[in-house]
Amino acid sequence: MQSTDLGNKESGKIWHRKPSPATRDGIIVNIIHNTSDYHPKVLRFLNVAFDGTGDCLIAGDHQGNIYVFDLYGNRFNLVQRTAQACTALAFNLRRKSEFLVALADYSIKCFDTVTKELVSWMRGHESSVFSISVHASGKYAITTSSDTAQLWDLDTFQRKRKLNIRQSVGIQKVFFLPLSNTILSCFKDNSIFAWECDTLFCKYQLPAPPESSSILYKVFAVTRDGRILAAGGKSNHLHLWCLEARQLFRIIQMPTKVRAIRHLEFLPDSFDAGSNQVLGVLSQDGIMRFINIQTCKLLFEIGSLDQGISSSVISPHGRYIASIMENGSLNVYSVQALTQEINKPPLPLVKVIEDLPKKKLSSSDLKMKVTSGRVQQPAKPRGSKIQTRILKQDLTGDFESKKNELPDGLNKKRLQILLKGYGEYPTKYRMFIWRSLLQLPENHTAFSSLIDKGTHVTFLNLQKKYPIKSRKLLRVLQRTLSALAHWSVIFSDTPYLPLLAFPFVKLFQNNQLICFEVIATLIINWCQHWFEYFPNPPINILSMIENVLAFHDKELLRHFIDHDITSQLYAWPLLETVFSEVLTREEWLKLFDNIFSNHPSFLLMTVVAYNICSRVPLLNCNLKDDFEFFFHHRNNLDINVVIRQVYHLMETTPTDIHPDSMLNVFVALTKGQYPVFNQYPKFIVDYQTQERERIRNDELDYLRERQTVEDMQAEVDQQRVEDEAWYQKQELLRKAEETRREMLLQEEEKIIQQRQRLAAVKRELQVKEMHLQDAARRRFLKLQQDQQEMELRRLDDEIGRKNLTENQAAVAKEMRADADAHRRKVDLEEHMFHKLIEAGETQSQKTQKVIKENLAKAEQACLNTDWQIQSLHKQKCDDLQRNKCYQEVAKLLRENRRKEIEILNAMVEQEAKKWKEAEGKEFCLRSAKKASALSDASRKWFLKQEINAAVEHAENPCHKEEPRFQNEQEDASCLPRTSHLNDSSEMHPSTQISLNRRAVEWDTTEQNLIQKVRNLRQRLTAQARHRCQTPHLLAA
Repeated sequence: MQSTDLGNKESGKIWHRKPSPATRDGIIVNIIHNTSDYHPKVLRFLNVAFDGTGDCLIAGDHQGNIYVFDLYGNRFNLVQRTAQACTALAFNLRRKSEFLVALADYSIKCFDTVTKELVSWMRGHESSVFSISVHASGKYAITTSSDTAQLWDLDTFQRKRKLNIRQSVGIQKVFFLPLSNTILSCFKDNSIFAWECDTLFCKYQLPAPPESSSILYKVFAVTRDGRILAAGGKSNHLHLWCLEARQLFRIIQMPTKVRAIRHLEFLPDSFDAGSNQVLGVLSQDGIMRFINIQTCKLLFEIGSLDQGISSSVISPHGRYIASIMENGSLNVYSVQALTQEINKPPLPLVKVIEDLPKKKLSSSDLKMKVTSGRVQQPAKPRGSKIQTRILKQDLTGDFESKKNELPDGLNKKRLQILLKGYGEYPTKYRMFIWRSLLQLPENHTAFSSLIDKGTHVTFLNLQKKYPIKSRKLLRVLQRTLSALAHWSVIFSDTPYLPLLAFPFVKLFQNNQLICFEVIATLIINWCQHWFEYFPNPPINILSMIENVLAFHDKELLRHFIDHDITSQLYAWPLLETVFSEVLTREEWLKLFDNIFSNHPSFLLMTVVAYNICSRVPLLNCNLKDDFEFFFHHRNNLDINVVIRQVYHLMETTPTDIHPDSMLNVFVALTKGQYPVFNQYPKFIVDYQTQERERIRNDELDYLRERQTVEDMQAEVDQQRVEDEAWYQKQELLRKAEETRREMLLQEEEKIIQQRQRLAAVKRELQVKEMHLQDAARRRFLKLQQDQQEMELRRLDDEIGRKNLTENQAAVAKEMRADADAHRRKVDLEEHMFHKLIEAGETQSQKTQKVIKENLAKAEQACLNTDWQIQSLHKQKCDDLQRNKCYQEVAKLLRENRRKEIEILNAMVEQEAKKWKEAEGKEFCLRSAKKASALSDASRKWFLKQEINAAVEHAENPCHKEEPRFQNEQEDASCLPRTSHLNDSSEMHPSTQISLNRRAVEWDTTEQNLIQKVRNLRQRLTAQARHRCQTPHLLAA
């Protein structure tokens, strides 16, 4: 027994040496799935299912890994990872590459094994799905859970119907009957209903089983023909129901070891027409027992108490049994190995006591020795001579009856009568009748030994010469031809053997054993003397056909001779293809019903009859190509007319030219081993075999040499490709290096430009800062100077008023009041000016702060950039020559010094401009001082005029003042208005009263004012000296 561990492989071989299952257990291979992770564990298989051909099976483990095992191709493939346990599988859909899987989340998915893609996702169940049944057409599927069953359309993957039941009545199983349109539903209360699939009409209900043997059904199985239903449960009794009669017809009691039945499965057979007789019963002990439901005998069993079976599935053709063991592994059994002892022929029951004398049997009866065994009888009296003759007559009748007797209870004479009456055998029983007519031995062991030799070298490239669309049909044809070639070496050199075997292979493609034995029987009996002139066509057989044709239709033969058409053209194409090219399938089957039911000469007579029935179109043919086309294509010919003509020829042909006189009677294949076939010129075949072997060896040598040359050429090409790739890589590296160098140079240029821009911005900011500071200083000095000038004018006015006479006290008081008002105004203006100065200083400080921050950021960025430049420069210095770098740096330094000299020159020029501007402003200041002195003089003159006017007014109060007032206006218009005090003294004469009131106060504060004026003059002198020293400090 071979064991295969899937491991983490997604594909591979199932077995590494050819399996040879033992008769004892019949195991072909044991498949396990162990993971190779850090903690190894066994992945248990849960479900398994076969496809429609029976050569492939699909299995799923509890982690959702689904594998397809091709038993014919010896391959396994991981087709899907569902990531959850599968509860049911189905692999017999209409599209052969698709399968259904029910998952633990109550959903059903359809996948494709070739593309490994999800085809459809079906939902609707509310509990776990434990069964999937597919219709025989593959169009519908039924999924069953404990609470409901649902019918799905597999073309649209839509739910068609849903079966709802009460919770008290659970569902055991709902499934399709094989090869039928009926649905069988089985419930937990033992009720069984049959429904029509299309209309869901209830066809019938099975009655309740008798109370004496009533059991609760758990498992069910149906034969292939859908006639017998087997049911079992928690008991050792099996109930067999006849679904046609709808009644229980048998109860089988299993051995006492069986206490409960877990699974039932019928074992299919190729020749039982679907009425399966062997039933597999899996019990609670893990052993599956196979019994014959007719004889109730135990045939064989699989599994053991140590290696128990959990579930089991049988392939549709009955060759394999796939069982999931209780330890989670998967066993594949060979039914042929398990039934090898059963299929052995029984021991002979009759001994040969005495052979009949040779003179009592004709030469044609030597092949059949049915009556060779005769039991001695006791002595008879002499008067019983008549009775003895009667016994001899009975013996001859028994001989004829035994000669016509066939296996399985059939009679050849009766079949011939049936065939002549209906023209063909019933389609349903045709294969069964052929099997009986040809008396096929079904030598499984001998056929397996031929198959085990593998594909014959002659047919390795069969698909090139015969491109058959169906891969399965090509595979079966290749196997059958290889078995024939291994049986007899002549068939490996027979060029027309594929044409001869193809119709039978197509007909028996699902049973290769029967196909092989039918072809072998055909070759031994109906192809007699075909190989005596090998490798030429059988001239002797063609001569027989030509003689028969000359006797029955001389005109047609003369027409053939006139146009140089030989029997190799009008007879041999029909024989080598066994009429498969010129007949349809139904016509061919009808013809071979008659060929297999008659003497081997019937096939040769059919060739003659076909030509005679086609004489009209053949007589109209004149070209050789027309004759060739006629005998290689279908023609408008009634096969029934041809068959009648054959029977007519068989009866009317003279004995001397009749083929049956030169062909032996039918001989069946021997039981156990196939007969030796050596009816061919051995020396020619051996010579051709030797020549072919020599040519094959020469061809192999040539292929080896060519392969060596191709390998060397491939190595040279590969080396050239590698060299080109290396050169391209080096070129790319060189270009990449040049690109990086250019990028580095560009980055350096950008960094230099950025440093230059930063230096220019820094210089501009410094110049702007100097301009702002200079402007603010000038504004402050100007304001301070104006304030001091105003204060001096005020003090001068006050001193002038103090020096006035007593009579001018009122005017002085008024002037003091005005001076107070003006002082408050000046204080207010000074306060506002200080605020303005403070605001300007604050704004200047903020501006300076922002500029400093920006400058600091720029310097930091410059430092970061310098650091990056230094790192890049350092990396570059590793690749470039240091001398060049030093020269470039020196060049940059010289350029920087040149630019710094230019900047210093520009700053010197700017300083000269500033000095010129300061001198201009100093000149303006002197001009302003002169204007201020003129204003003071005009103001003094004006005060004197007022004082004089006041004196005159005091001396002459009644004097007319109008002319003087006009003169004063004229004089005032000629002077600049420098003070609001003059206007107020002229426009408001009532202020004299207030001046008189404040005379006393002015007297007390006069000394204080004089002291303040002195102090103010000293302060102004010190500030004037300081201003004169400031330009020199700036210049320094």
